[in-house]
Amino acid sequence: MPKAAAEEIEIAGHTVRLSSPDRVMFPSRGFTKRDVFEYYLAVGDGILRALRDRPTTLQRFPDGLDGETFFQKRIPTRGVPDWIQTAKIKFPSMRTADELCPADLAHVAWAAQMGTVVFHPWPVRGAAPDNPDELRVDLDPQPGTGFGDVVATAGVVREVLAELGWTGYPKTSGGRGVHVYVRIAPRWSFVEVRRAVIALAREVERRNPDGITTSWWKEERGEKVFLDYNQMARDRTIACAYSLRANARATVSAPVTWDELADVEPDDFDLRTMPARFAASGDPHAAIDAVQHDITPLLEWSERDEKAGQGDLPYPPDHPKMPGEPPRVQPSKINKANWS
Repeated sequence: MPKAAAEEIEIAGHTVRLSSPDRVMFPSRGFTKRDVFEYYLAVGDGILRALRDRPTTLQRFPDGLDGETFFQKRIPTRGVPDWIQTAKIKFPSMRTADELCPADLAHVAWAAQMGTVVFHPWPVRGAAPDNPDELRVDLDPQPGTGFGDVVATAGVVREVLAELGWTGYPKTSGGRGVHVYVRIAPRWSFVEVRRAVIALAREVERRNPDGITTSWWKEERGEKVFLDYNQMARDRTIACAYSLRANARATVSAPVTWDELADVEPDDFDLRTMPARFAASGDPHAAIDAVQHDITPLLEWSERDEKAGQGDLPYPPDHPKMPGEPPRVQPSKINKANWS
């Protein structure tokens, strides 16, 4: 069969070239590059709400899910349309990169043309790359737990947020997890926002210690839902709302309402079903930018916890050692004679 010809599509005032539109991206379901491209156009308002002006890492599969994959953090200086916008971000190592910073839907379409399946935005805007404006709560099921346990944990998160007077916006991860997003004022550093998430997670854990954990080390988690506070560490990202996931079913990280959350299953949302849902119901996160919350109460909880002996928690293994951080070694391997 002859190769399908490249096409040029006008999107948001720009011309985006779609080459190899018949390339199979999801072999198990036969979804092609055109399907991925058209999917992102169909949910355009929603994914732009998640990506607009955010430095974004691209998870690319140039030859489909069965081929090579890589995370692109640096946009090339050559061969890129002159209208593509970038933002400079700084890694924990203090090295920098100019990442894609979508200004309109053409940027998303261009990334899809480049074989991007998953979009991983930073929780910052390009104009203030050191100050998160999005607090992310990542609920991660552990062995022995299921999606129902994660949904129950999300309910506890909602309860705590409501007591703060805050509004959280849930979405499926596209797997068995749930993410809850809260817009915050971009006045604090990554260190401060991470400590705020730890304080929130500890309060959630206190309300169901038999089913929820903040333990970084897997050997200590047990059959509980893990609140992954390190998703707020610098250079940690989560697949955004409406992003496809790199799995055989082509599931979507799907925004849902709180009332829906108890009744959905992760596989309900995929490349085929989400456009119809979006067209019929719109975006459950449409109001997410209406309010920016002040994290001062969580920082006060953090100070309270520290005075009670609950200080910082371990950072990810590739992160530089941070002041006040506890030993970054599994508890079972600590030689207590060598630690004060």
